[in-house]
Amino acid sequence: MHGLVIKNTGSWYTVKTDEGSVIESKVKGNFRLKGIRSTSPVAVGDRVHIVKNAEGTAFITEIEKRRNYIIRKSTNLSKQSHILAANIDQVFLVVTVNYPQTSTTFIDRFLASAEAYRVPVVLLFNKVDLLNEDELSYQAMLVNLYESIGYECHQICAASPQGDRGEQLDILLPLMKDNVTLLAGNSGVGKSTIINHFVPDAEVRVAQISDAHNKGMHTTTFSEMLLLPKGGYLIDTPGIKGFGTFDMEPEEITSYFKEIFRYSQHCRFNNCTHTHEPGCAVIKAIEEGHIALSRYESYLGMLEDKEEGKYR
Repeated sequence: MHGLVIKNTGSWYTVKTDEGSVIESKVKGNFRLKGIRSTSPVAVGDRVHIVKNAEGTAFITEIEKRRNYIIRKSTNLSKQSHILAANIDQVFLVVTVNYPQTSTTFIDRFLASAEAYRVPVVLLFNKVDLLNEDELSYQAMLVNLYESIGYECHQICAASPQGDRGEQLDILLPLMKDNVTLLAGNSGVGKSTIINHFVPDAEVRVAQISDAHNKGMHTTTFSEMLLLPKGGYLIDTPGIKGFGTFDMEPEEITSYFKEIFRYSQHCRFNNCTHTHEPGCAVIKAIEEGHIALSRYESYLGMLEDKEEGKYR
């Protein structure tokens, strides 16, 4: 029997079969012996084969080949990975300039990981209504930066979806129709509010911001695919605190930063690391203001990760 994994609670997986039934399933033990170095070998969005058992549940016996996935280094087990979702058409990365603050380091690491698997990312700058003039100016600068690189950006207020402040949320509907969209971001950036707008019967709990640290409190503890009323799926995931890159070689990282890769074609040396070499077109582009320093610092941070085994 074949099906789609629509929910992952850590020990159980909810599988929607091709016949339309929903079955709670577990992984057969030998999966963990096949070299899948992951906190969970099965991800939401996976196509799987299952075998029903006498108890009315099922065993997952095979994962079909993935088209793509978004992966990060597990925070507590640095040699293992955490797959957020598989077989996705796009990501909506929700970021906030404040309440809480999303760092450019986090944004750039996520974008680089998505580039590695050719997953398009749309940036949603949420909580426009809470920002003061300086913060709005900073957000406009970030939007300009990421749009100039080639990423679609929207400035929204999920708490006021009709566009009283920022763009209307429904501007995203054509992008979502018949697509599998992963909704990702730090805790507290407003993912649950967005989900409640598009899938009203999901009744996702809305996070409160921790006053002490201006950080979001985790409300989603598992990943789930939610069927959109007009076709397609929206995948809800737990809030991500950090984004450690996984299984990237240093020479590959350049190609995951679109604008750095463009300028790297003009470097004197083919194996230029863009850190110290003479005739480096990337360093020249930074000095001339064609590449943002924040993006270059994110690139250097990912190089250091690989060299030192760090996680950030």
